[in-house]
Amino acid sequence: MSKGVELRLFLGLALLAATPSGASAQCLLCGASESAKTTAGRGGQTPLHVEVETQLDMGRVAAGSGGGEVAIDPVTGVRRVSGDVRDLGGFALTGVVTVRGEPGAEVRVFLPATVDLESGTGATARVVGLATDLGAAPRLGIDGRLQFRFGGRLQVTGSADGDYRGRIPVTVEYQ
Repeated sequence: MSKGVELRLFLGLALLAATPSGASAQCLLCGASESAKTTAGRGGQTPLHVEVETQLDMGRVAAGSGGGEVAIDPVTGVRRVSGDVRDLGGFALTGVVTVRGEPGAEVRVFLPATVDLESGTGATARVVGLATDLGAAPRLGIDGRLQFRFGGRLQVTGSADGDYRGRIPVTVEYQ
């Protein structure tokens, strides 16, 4: 591995809860200790309430000049590094989101294809392959609650170090 640089990543979440009619609300994270919350509903149904329980955190890695990827599996929570990347330890965490709404209702959850992150120095990195641990047709439980985890792959290069942050829009709709 050539000269490595330290890369620490913390991903925030921007949440969208929307209905097919287009009603939506957005919450921008104000701080790491606050939960992100948003609600939206459609006529006659309990409004959706979306809360971030845990932010996605890729942990600490060092990237050589060849770059590589850091992946967090949404089902197992396992962090894997590939390419010219070395795991420096620390805690890697899947993102955890709780949705509350109409008991038994089927919902759709959408994550973007890519998310660009930025460090305090203006350097950028990209997260791709965002995925959840949800099945094909997720439903709120009889208590009106659904909790899911998500992960993704961070593409890194050895060109810049720092804490990379970004917002991941999570869209939840009644089916």
